[in-house]
Amino acid sequence: MLDLSVELEAILSGHQNPIYTVENGPNPNEILTGGNDKGVVLWDLDKMAFKKILLPVQSSVYALHYISSLNYLCIGERSGIINIFSFEKNEIIASLKFHEKPVFDINHLENKKELLAASEDGTVSIWCLKTFKRLHHIQLSQQTVRTIAISPNEELVAFGAKDAQIHIFDANDYSFKYLLKEHTLPITSMCFSPDSNYFLSGGRDAKLNIYETITFSLVEQIVAHMYTIYSIAYHPTLPLFATGSRDKSIKLWDANTFGLIKTISFEKGYDAHKLSINKLIWNKNADQLISVGDEKLAFIWNVKAN
Repeated sequence: MLDLSVELEAILSGHQNPIYTVENGPNPNEILTGGNDKGVVLWDLDKMAFKKILLPVQSSVYALHYISSLNYLCIGERSGIINIFSFEKNEIIASLKFHEKPVFDINHLENKKELLAASEDGTVSIWCLKTFKRLHHIQLSQQTVRTIAISPNEELVAFGAKDAQIHIFDANDYSFKYLLKEHTLPITSMCFSPDSNYFLSGGRDAKLNIYETITFSLVEQIVAHMYTIYSIAYHPTLPLFATGSRDKSIKLWDANTFGLIKTISFEKGYDAHKLSINKLIWNKNADQLISVGDEKLAFIWNVKAN
């Protein structure tokens, strides 16, 4: 099992309300945050400081998704609107209007240049990233579709819903493949492993479910936290992943054995979150884990293998 050292590098403050989401920016030293404020914020990780408000928004931001090949930031709002911001043009180049209820997650298929959005209205909308026209939509549930995960090989796409069910589709033609019902409460986070061999899901039931991706059989079920698991994120290079929870803790797990390596929490002696953790990301070019949550702060953690 990996021997990890974790230390808090910085705490970024400036938001006036809870932060719901965080995303890597166009440059390795930049991250973006959004939440219950009326703006998307750009931060400088070299200076560990506020850089600028990237753009104002009309309603709370629940989802941010950066597309590096196009240099676009996709912003999902409580209003249901999805705004596409071009860093090259420094402006919003499209506003995608279909959902009348909040958009909770956004992802994209690079090969097909298609954008996918999940909404409280129980649907997933699919858009062309070249024309910004809606290609189709899938009615998945009578309840919120909360989260989207796409396998790195872009063969599979998963949608997690408030009704505790996970829908697995073929990413090529959106044909239905599997329905997973192992959770007992709403699905709140999902992730594929970097090699596309495993699929992980977290729910309000505090369980972390691990499936293999050939038949989607359940490999392991772990009561990973005390409360809802809001985020699962694999490290870009090391065999480990992190989970973040409403129980205010971050846990680091061995990606090979699924064993717990380390818990980052106030109770464990870290200057850590005192309220719910809503999203985790790894900075792509550094061993930094970024966590955001209800106390309006972004925490920057240095995580190193000894």
